[in-house]
Amino acid sequence: MGPEVNVVIVTHNSLNVIGGLLDSLPAAFGGLKYDVIVVDNGSADGTAQFVMARGGCRVVRSANVGYAGGINRGVRETVPAEAILIMNPDARLREKSVPPLLAALREPDVGIVAPQVRSPLGILEFSLRREPTLLRALGLTGTGLAAFSEYVTNPADYACAHVVDWALGAVLLISRKCYEITNGWDESYFLYSEETDLCLRARDQGLLTRYEPRSVAVHIGGQSGRDRQTHAMQIVNRVRLYRRRHGALSSWCYYWLVIASELSWLVRGHRQSRSAIAAMLMPSRRPRALGCCERLMPE
Repeated sequence: MGPEVNVVIVTHNSLNVIGGLLDSLPAAFGGLKYDVIVVDNGSADGTAQFVMARGGCRVVRSANVGYAGGINRGVRETVPAEAILIMNPDARLREKSVPPLLAALREPDVGIVAPQVRSPLGILEFSLRREPTLLRALGLTGTGLAAFSEYVTNPADYACAHVVDWALGAVLLISRKCYEITNGWDESYFLYSEETDLCLRARDQGLLTRYEPRSVAVHIGGQSGRDRQTHAMQIVNRVRLYRRRHGALSSWCYYWLVIASELSWLVRGHRQSRSAIAAMLMPSRRPRALGCCERLMPE
């Protein structure tokens, strides 16, 4: 009998964290059958060798094709199961966390399930998000008002299960049906916004994203090497996502609002915003991996 869940983990120079994730899996599954595929995106720190020597999972060595590309490569290597558990290498699952995720995934019209996420110190992380809008591009998250904030920051919203627009992709359980209907993760994003895109495209097909607080993941965070280049990628992809879902006029408004928001962060000392603004105004300054360096509006 095949696995009930395929676990797909994408690594890139993740030697210091991948062992802890793999250690957490047996207790997290609570008797469910699963297999593990680790797609190593060109690590130079011995991650692939470490996982291969450890055993208990299959390692697929790849060039750095981005997070979405790595996920799709891993899914193609699996023996198809009912559900696919996508995990960042710097995440860990608490004991018996997977069964509630799978139970939630089996509810009608659910295609994606996200667990509660906590820091290594046990602090609740605000991992739930609202759909991007013009008002939410203003950078007024600090108001705490839903109309202006993509972030869900009310702790009460994390106490019970409910449908959300999207959730951070550190840990997501996706039904095989959802994966196939959406044709997998959009590799053009390379890094950032790919989980937003997936959740919203699934919703377009009538498959919802559900939050399940009975399942808890610990996210170490800060392991992806955030720098000016990756921040620029995040901002460009945010505009690309909006443009792909809205008309030209609305998208140009969103474009300039995002730039204004980054300018405000630059004034407040956020130096990475300088690279993001340059990438937005000068297509040639955008990360080549995104493939959108010709037109002013990134698409």
